[in-house]
Amino acid sequence: MRGYTGAETIKVDGFWKDGEGIILAAGHASGLTLRLRRLLFAWHEASWYGTDVEERVDERSKLTELPLSPLLAMDYLSSPDPVRLLRIEWTPRARTLMELAKMLREALLKGWYGPDWSQWSSDARAWRLEVPEAEEEASARLSELLRQLETQGDRGASRRWLSLILEEMIGGGGEVAAVWKTTAAEAGESALVMKAADEEDWLVSIGMKQDNVPFRTALQLLEPDDTHGWRLRPAVQGRSEGSRWITLERAGANTENGNILPAADASERHAQPPLRFTLPVDVPFGWRKYFDTRMRKEEAKWAAALPEWLGETLQRTQTADEAGTVAGQTGAAAASQNGDAVPGLIKTELSDNEAWLFLEQASVKLLATGCSVLLPAWWETVRSRKLRLKAKVKSSVGSSEQSMFGLQQIVDFDWKLAVGNVDMSEAEFMQLAQDNRRLMRIGGEWVHLDPDDVERLRKWLRKSGGKTDFTMRDVLEMHLRGGAELEPDREDAEGLEAEVELNEHLAAWIGKLSETSGLPLVEKPAAFQGELRHYQLQGVSWLAFLRRFGLGACLADDMGLGKTIQFTAYLQHVMEHGGLGPSLLICPTSVIGNWEKELERFAPELRVHVHYGPRRLKGEEFAAAAAESDLVISSYALAPIDEADMDAVKWDVICLDEAQNIKNYYTKQSTAIRGLRANHRIALTGTPMENRLTELWSIYDFTNPGYLGSLGEFRRTVVLPIERERDPVLISELQRWVNPFMLRRVKKDPAIQLALPEKNEMQTYLSLTVEQGALYENIVSELLGKLESLGAMQRRGLILSTLTRLKQVCDHPNLLIKEDEALSATAWDPERSNKVLRLLEMTEEIAAEGERCLIFTQYVEMGAMLKRLLEERLGIPTPYLYGGVPKAGRDAMIASFQDEQSPGCAFVLSLKAGGIGLNLTAANHVFHFDRWWNPAVENQATDRAFRIGQTRNVQVHKFVTLGTLEERIDDMITRKQVLNDQVVGQSENWITELSTDELRDLFSLRKHKLKG
Repeated sequence: MRGYTGAETIKVDGFWKDGEGIILAAGHASGLTLRLRRLLFAWHEASWYGTDVEERVDERSKLTELPLSPLLAMDYLSSPDPVRLLRIEWTPRARTLMELAKMLREALLKGWYGPDWSQWSSDARAWRLEVPEAEEEASARLSELLRQLETQGDRGASRRWLSLILEEMIGGGGEVAAVWKTTAAEAGESALVMKAADEEDWLVSIGMKQDNVPFRTALQLLEPDDTHGWRLRPAVQGRSEGSRWITLERAGANTENGNILPAADASERHAQPPLRFTLPVDVPFGWRKYFDTRMRKEEAKWAAALPEWLGETLQRTQTADEAGTVAGQTGAAAASQNGDAVPGLIKTELSDNEAWLFLEQASVKLLATGCSVLLPAWWETVRSRKLRLKAKVKSSVGSSEQSMFGLQQIVDFDWKLAVGNVDMSEAEFMQLAQDNRRLMRIGGEWVHLDPDDVERLRKWLRKSGGKTDFTMRDVLEMHLRGGAELEPDREDAEGLEAEVELNEHLAAWIGKLSETSGLPLVEKPAAFQGELRHYQLQGVSWLAFLRRFGLGACLADDMGLGKTIQFTAYLQHVMEHGGLGPSLLICPTSVIGNWEKELERFAPELRVHVHYGPRRLKGEEFAAAAAESDLVISSYALAPIDEADMDAVKWDVICLDEAQNIKNYYTKQSTAIRGLRANHRIALTGTPMENRLTELWSIYDFTNPGYLGSLGEFRRTVVLPIERERDPVLISELQRWVNPFMLRRVKKDPAIQLALPEKNEMQTYLSLTVEQGALYENIVSELLGKLESLGAMQRRGLILSTLTRLKQVCDHPNLLIKEDEALSATAWDPERSNKVLRLLEMTEEIAAEGERCLIFTQYVEMGAMLKRLLEERLGIPTPYLYGGVPKAGRDAMIASFQDEQSPGCAFVLSLKAGGIGLNLTAANHVFHFDRWWNPAVENQATDRAFRIGQTRNVQVHKFVTLGTLEERIDDMITRKQVLNDQVVGQSENWITELSTDELRDLFSLRKHKLKG
């Protein structure tokens, strides 16, 4: 190696340091230690030539130190490989460690090691070298090494080093880890963690030693029968596959089926107590010579592991028959017999309470010490059963006698108590509670009662008298969620759970709600001008069914499936069956015209009054107009402004179209709408949840107030657990809860049979121009430079504003810079943005094919500029719909675009104003010029074209700027699950909670994606 000669020497020490392992160290005298790591490990591949080794300087000793992991130290010191032309002088203790490293390597390769039972514990494993006696030379080397280590004051280094090496290999995920995993699976984790009292037994249990005894043993708990109570008995089983367990009976208990093995002679008989259990005569004869020794050993292990209350003493002077008699007595009773007391035996006859303690506690201790235990087959099932309260519904709600009830209807019921499949009346439970038993047999089934649960239930029943005001809403929640807490505010313990047992007609009623295909279909209204598809008639029937029982509904069909048609037919059905009172439809301003057209087409006789515009009616005039109308149409924006006028009318039906507009519970708009009175409330929406579960709660609080509980309770019990844990069980429970009052069908459902054309979605990837790249990097640098000095609120604000600026840069530089066109001829030059260039090229191709497209953007100014550029490029008028366009202008734009006889190719829309409620099937291409965070919002926009009436395949083009935040957004949307099917997290606000490093990764531009 250049710069070094054979004359240069470096002295290296090596020593063991507790907590770190092996340390190599050298002084600074030669100057070479400044690069000690590179010199010593120049040819050592396992450490990546020293890259994986830390290098530090001990200021007190002035030594350069290299701490090595146990495995790396063994690998290196067993065969050091430094720079070739450098001479190393190893200290004596370093040479001893090198010899020990060679010894350890040889031992690992040849398997000369094993678990150190004396040092093994539940907290840490320990290993020791086990050189075979036949390996005399290796044994002598090891002895000499141990002598040298002891002289150096570190005899324990070999054991500690070996243990750490093996632990490093077990945790490393390689072949050794796989072998250990297999061993753990075969032996059981408890056997590996908790060593047995006997080393030989423990080695057998973990597979390190073979057991030559032809049978295995276990301690068995036998449940009571007609003649016996609870009993503890040994059991034996042959080691051949398929052998059955044989329960041993006490000596002398049954002389026909058992025999006593005599001791070898009188002196042995006096030295040991006689065996209390015997082998049946039909077991293999070869077992008998092992039985005496094994049984004494096993009973000693059991006695050592079991708590004192299961122990008893026995007298040496007793005969075997007498031993069988005394065996069931307590320790004190046995000790009162004549003779010397022998400790270390266990009770064999147990009370009910002792049996429960054995099942719950003692059996666990036995298993932890490596003993086998046989328990009744039902125990695992019984122990997990909780005592439950059942409210058996007696009311006639839902029957022909009481068909109109609503969610606040009080329900009559009887209390029952249940454990597993066993039901008890309140009186039977109180009697059992007085007996204070933990295990009992009821109706042929074993039941376990927890005293704490029993006492809490007994107190609750006495306090409430077994009565509480359950409403129909409570019954539905308990049935659909699988139970409800009766003590929701109790913090010191788990709340009492109650479940509902429905009567026959109520169960059938809820079944119809949960499975709408079973509902009887109403006839198509005679006045409906058009055809209703089967699923649409089913939707009308569902709305009518809920109206009959005074319950609200959320019609959440996929966009384009005809929610407007279904609501129109529902109104006509009500008119034809009992009459329709004044009803109110609230919708976004942008779709008022669409509703007028659809109602005029399908229900021309329906009296419609549009409450909109500066000349709209007020006060008594409005009330009079409403009374003379079948349906009043108004907007969300007017709801809080005209709240008093709307509230003065008692509406028959209130329907919210695009009901996600009330997702924010605290807005004046939402509050005003919730306060309106109505006989029936209906919500129409294709996206009942866009980002948060609380949006679903808001819709339900409108349709069926109180059904999902208060907002605070819903957040605590549903939102937080689901968002934190994504628990599929809790999500499924919520879906069952909301399902009866939400009808959701999707376009691709085979049952819908729409035969829609295909929708093909594709990403169009584009690079930034150099100018865009420079702007992007400057914005990110500015953000990262300020983040650490800001408070929490300022930090969030800066992140969100930066997010907007980065997205604007990806669209076009001038969207951010805002150059004055009067001063700059290139302010909106398409060449400054590859996105704009590509859009213009693709729209030209679409125009040449005689097709039409929708272009969505979230920025008003960008939309205006795209309109101008498209008109210049195509020479065709291009409409642009955004929030500031008046209703008349919107209607004219839509009518013109849908008329294929009129000239047109592109329709530019802002995502918010044009993404909902419009029918634009003349287009078969959809462009998402910039990306939004939520796939549901983008799908809403796409479905302006992909809906009923579309006859051509729809091509969806999603523009993504490579290397930027847009690419991360696209990745996120690809992974993100739509909220209507599953729960997702928050919208873009989650970005504000990221760390600076995470933000750097999210925002930073990858330069190789730039294009000049």
